[in-house]
Amino acid sequence: MIRKSGELTSETFVNRFGGKGSLQVTKLLEMDQLQGKGRLFARNLLQPGCSLGWHEHKGDIEAYYIITGEGTVDDNGTMVPVAAGDVMFTANGESHSIENTGTEDLEFIALILYV
Repeated sequence: MIRKSGELTSETFVNRFGGKGSLQVTKLLEMDQLQGKGRLFARNLLQPGCSLGWHEHKGDIEAYYIITGEGTVDDNGTMVPVAAGDVMFTANGESHSIENTGTEDLEFIALILYV
């Protein structure tokens, strides 16, 4: 199966989890394609100054792969700078947030799998 770029669905969230500004989420796979193993495989985009607010993962894990830009991740209360090529992992029961602290768009892939 191939999903062409024109077939991908996008959604914009405002102040997601109490974050600042908007978050654009483009689903790379739909939930049914994850076959009950997870709930998200998506390309995310935060413009400068925007953030995805602090939230906890219960019953799932999440990984971010930073494609472009730079930002700051709050990894369970520890602030960590991230940039292109970095991977962030949040285990079941842990919390995180991410903010674009750079001058260009922060683009990252997010994968959420059930545990």
